[in-house]
Amino acid sequence: MSVASPRFGRVLTAMVTPFDSDGGLDLDGAASLARWLVSTGSDGLVVAGTTGEAPVLTDEERMDLIEVVAAAVTVPVLAGTTTNDTAHSVGLTKRARDLGAAGVLAVTPYYNRPSQRGLIGHFGAIAQATDLPVVLYDIPIRTGRKIESSTVLALAGSHSNVVGLKDAAGDVATTAEFIRQAPQAFEVYAGDDGLIIPLMAVGAVGVISVASHWVAAPMKASMEAMVEGRLAEAVLLNQGLLASYRFESQTDWPNPIPTKAILRALGLPSGQCRLPMGTADASLDEAARNLCRELGLLHG
Repeated sequence: MSVASPRFGRVLTAMVTPFDSDGGLDLDGAASLARWLVSTGSDGLVVAGTTGEAPVLTDEERMDLIEVVAAAVTVPVLAGTTTNDTAHSVGLTKRARDLGAAGVLAVTPYYNRPSQRGLIGHFGAIAQATDLPVVLYDIPIRTGRKIESSTVLALAGSHSNVVGLKDAAGDVATTAEFIRQAPQAFEVYAGDDGLIIPLMAVGAVGVISVASHWVAAPMKASMEAMVEGRLAEAVLLNQGLLASYRFESQTDWPNPIPTKAILRALGLPSGQCRLPMGTADASLDEAARNLCRELGLLHG
């Protein structure tokens, strides 16, 4: 595995979208949170993704968020500009460069479950709409359709700006075979914090993470140990992160609800989630405070 830094860095945080007490978009909070994430170890940020509650943002909220965060930091910002409507996705993607985005994160169209042929047409149209690098996002548990390896290879072969994959499919063996066949410059990022070590073992270069909102530094240390061949150290450091991985998405409290609870515990901008995710209750906030105490992030 190369020790060279990946295109967008080793640890990218899939940033939450802060809302105010009335549920409105908190742009000042977003800028402040973005700067804090960079100061605590994030090499890059993803805005308006799943963790950023993109489905409940208006187009203008999404564009404002991308612009404000990109202006607030000097690290790469990947913009979530896609939906399950290709024409809509193309329109949003065309605006991303002028807003300061360094790249685009393009998720599989959800609910309508297109064929692999349809996926090639969808992602191809997005790639043609911009000269920004495009990272595909494969998360079949949420979208209902996996991007097959042959589809990613076809897109990477026909569009030079399709440069990476956020892999949240949970199939390490398939990813290993895909990486063996992929172009040398193509980069795979773990999209599931719990699979960082296994995926890096087969060639992934980094992570697009949720728990990096609060444990970016030890996460990066574990990954750097992995890259440098210090496997036992990497495993030990990763074991210290397991409680955070368990906390970040629960059956009763799916992502990003627990992440916003952690940020509230730390006094950082977050607010509650918009429906259909909805508001966390006091028990989750107390659990978040307890986890922060256990990790040494909060005292008293």
